[in-house]
Amino acid sequence: MDKLKQIETFVAVVAKGSLVAAAKAEDLAPAVVGRRLDALEERLGVKLLLRTTRKISLTHEGSAFLEDCQRILTDLNNAEASVSAGGIKAAGHLRITAPAGFGRRHVAPLVPLFHQRHTEVSISLNLSDRIIDITSEAYDCAIRVGDMPDSSLIQIRLANNRRVCVASPSFIAQFGQPKSPADLVDFPCLILSSDASQTKGWSFKVPDTKTSAIDISTTKVEFIKPTGALDCSDGQVLHDWCLQGFGIAWRSSWEVEQDIADGLLQPLLEDFSAPPNGIYAVLPQKQHLTLRVRLWLDFLKEHYSHPNYWHKVHTKK
Repeated sequence: MDKLKQIETFVAVVAKGSLVAAAKAEDLAPAVVGRRLDALEERLGVKLLLRTTRKISLTHEGSAFLEDCQRILTDLNNAEASVSAGGIKAAGHLRITAPAGFGRRHVAPLVPLFHQRHTEVSISLNLSDRIIDITSEAYDCAIRVGDMPDSSLIQIRLANNRRVCVASPSFIAQFGQPKSPADLVDFPCLILSSDASQTKGWSFKVPDTKTSAIDISTTKVEFIKPTGALDCSDGQVLHDWCLQGFGIAWRSSWEVEQDIADGLLQPLLEDFSAPPNGIYAVLPQKQHLTLRVRLWLDFLKEHYSHPNYWHKVHTKK
């Protein structure tokens, strides 16, 4: 007997609540449905369903097997639906989460464009600076900025992210500017107070004094925790405060490059900029990604890898 038919019948019986209802839906005799279930249980060597004249219930083994069967049938349906006369076609619902600031600028604008290309995919976008457990909260994909810790999650690097110290021209006119990262202690700095970010401090590339004096080009990454009277858990607020001249901020290039190009902010300590970290797509640990997730990842890569996406040429008017 066909294994796939057995699996389809098993899932149908559970969904319909009885052999009779499943048989009616498939236009089969109840005896045929019963034989398929018997053959499946005999082949597996376990009892999947407890059947009485009034109801059926799943055994512990049946409950675990049902989840795998549903996933297999969903993957098979997606595979069949993905190929049409017009080419690749995705469908279903896509749940995405991203940090609030980055998500507003570089994820949210792409979501409707992706939907225009794949009209049968519906999309939910959650913007939050909370570190979301994408497995337990059933998200298909999370976009995260910064080097990722070791994790059982799948991590796909989408782009580099550079951090830069910036201040407004008015702030620099009043306070001057630091010559080295160690000088930051003498300047008011705007601190991100979120426990989820910048816990080590601001990173800089500094000379490695432990190496030979002959090799003066050798550097190391050092973390500095600056101080300041103002801190906030919202990066956009720090950005606004920086524009208003209230202090030095340490922000991502994707956030401040337009302001730098327009002369609203000035980069500081550029000779000490640390190597870039990453912008990642983070996925639950799965053997197979649905077509809609794979197309979403390809869509992000297509835009983020474009030479003009991150480094646009701005002309002041």
